[in-house]
Amino acid sequence: MTALFALATSLLWGLADFGGGLLARRTPALTVVVVSQSIAAVVLGVIVLVTGAWSEASPQLWFAVAAGLVGPVGMLAFYKALALGPMGVVSPLASLSIAVPVAVGLVLGERPGLVQFAGIAVAVVGVVLAGGPHFRGAPVQRQAVLLTLVAAFGFGAVMALIAEASSTLTGLFLALFVQRVTNVVTGGTALYVAVRRGSVAPPKIAWGSLPALAFVGLADVAANGTYSLAAQHGPVTVAAVLASLCPVVTALAARGFLSERLRGIQAAGAGLALVGTVLLATG
Repeated sequence: MTALFALATSLLWGLADFGGGLLARRTPALTVVVVSQSIAAVVLGVIVLVTGAWSEASPQLWFAVAAGLVGPVGMLAFYKALALGPMGVVSPLASLSIAVPVAVGLVLGERPGLVQFAGIAVAVVGVVLAGGPHFRGAPVQRQAVLLTLVAAFGFGAVMALIAEASSTLTGLFLALFVQRVTNVVTGGTALYVAVRRGSVAPPKIAWGSLPALAFVGLADVAANGTYSLAAQHGPVTVAAVLASLCPVVTALAARGFLSERLRGIQAAGAGLALVGTVLLATG
């Protein structure tokens, strides 16, 4: 079950990143984040009311609040790093987010077997290569590297925090709702400040973009949910690595929907990620 939920997380996050990236080409990234997360918060609010999840309120929800505060910071740092580029360096470097939940799992006493350690190593290399790293070209700005490392830590911290935010299914609905509300408040505040400063244009969302924004927000929510379930059903070290295969999904989505050709190094990375997945699932 851990492998199944974690792989579902990769699929959902990969598609959400792909959709968010497309939307950010014509709409400011901060606007995309706030609107998509607002839609997700509304849907989750309805689910919480219908399921009576409010009764599951506990101090664990502070983990969800923390995840909601860290998530937007990581996302904005990642978008700014991508803007500075090159993307072939930024994207693979962001894969270091795996290190945070894996380290947490090891600190908590998890000890994967030899086959699983091999799977972790192979999968991590595959994820980095799937991002299509650049080994030549223009030098990378130090600011881009620092922003990417901030983003990686933020993404990894969200994975570690959301895994601790609930212990039941209804509690998970409430935790995800709290996380999304915190996301909206944090991102909305940043958007308000940016608009007041004139660095971002006032949000203007076409009605035709709402379905795509809803998909991005709900896919992100579902990914957080399946990751939390994966971490509850098995080792966090395994769940985190399998859930971090989303760059492979994003690259394949770009190939399928935008006819972007995979570079040789990306194809090799996807293959290694698949091998690592098999080792983790069978180890």
